[in-house]
Amino acid sequence: MRQRDKHRMQDHYQEHYDRWHWQVPEHFNIAEACVRRWAAADGRPNAVAIIWEDENGARERVTYGALGEQVDRLAAAFRARGIQPGDRIAICLPQRIETAVALLATFQVGAVAVPLTVLFGPDALEYRLNHAECKWVFCDPASAPHIDAVRARIPTLQQVVTCASATLEHALHWETLLASASGEPPSAPMRTRSDDAALVIYTSGTTGPPKGALIPHRAMFGNLSGFTYSHNQFPQPGDVFWSPADWAWTGGLWDALLPTLYFGHTLVGYRGRFDPERALSLMERYGVTCTFLFPTALKMMMKAVPKPRERYQLRLRSIMSAGESVGETVFNWTRDEIGVTLNEMFGQTELNYVVGNCAALW
Repeated sequence: MRQRDKHRMQDHYQEHYDRWHWQVPEHFNIAEACVRRWAAADGRPNAVAIIWEDENGARERVTYGALGEQVDRLAAAFRARGIQPGDRIAICLPQRIETAVALLATFQVGAVAVPLTVLFGPDALEYRLNHAECKWVFCDPASAPHIDAVRARIPTLQQVVTCASATLEHALHWETLLASASGEPPSAPMRTRSDDAALVIYTSGTTGPPKGALIPHRAMFGNLSGFTYSHNQFPQPGDVFWSPADWAWTGGLWDALLPTLYFGHTLVGYRGRFDPERALSLMERYGVTCTFLFPTALKMMMKAVPKPRERYQLRLRSIMSAGESVGETVFNWTRDEIGVTLNEMFGQTELNYVVGNCAALW
């Protein structure tokens, strides 16, 4: 009974609920919130925005100032080539710095991003590219062959852009595209209304053909409350975020990439297959404090490294998990062996964050 009373005394849910108010402005652009305000001289231009590496050992990091410059150049290239507000831009890329740039530049010009996973085969890509009526598509070595196989069957498709070592006939390469706009002066993000469309994210198609969920710019505000509380009041000073969640899915976008940039903190990106020991090493190397891990990933880590704190010096202070039931065994392992009480949440493609927990407050 005393333990239950003690727990009740630590419950601050009602206090936070009573003082919560939604503040959604009439005009809002995700690119302005996630990069432009930090890239400005009075923002945090020298702060690291993204640290990236891949499974082959390649590494790169970009500051908010440099990220803003790349976004400006790509936005200028979009405008020079006739991209209009509302046009659909498909981004079939893994966790890469180019992925973030392509997303943010699309938002900046008022176009609509259509994130697509590189795991999709030709049929899945053809359906979504046609259904969304995409005009451009960005691809890398993993997705380029599948894009090439179907692009003749996408009537709306005007331009294919390749990244990294990918090359396709009649495609523009990323470096060439950005170089073509190197002399263009930066322009402010389009003054989009909060209700204007920013993304089309496709459902997995569990109950029929995949459905394109049209997500407005104001969805940022709808997601921030869940993100901040499921990471025990993110951001805290020095917070660094990482998640293996694909940036093409709603979880990777709204539970990792976009909210971390919104708060001007550092996001770690990794291109490669999930490996439990590599994940722990990555978090140790970059001082990750907050992470979003699927229960399957946590189970793999628990099996491969039962006593992680004996091998890795981790700075983790929050773990959010979703996608399937966590279960008591995994919950107890994260608490006892990692030292973090896990926050479980439930979400959907159309809405993302529906319900979740905050162990630090209730």
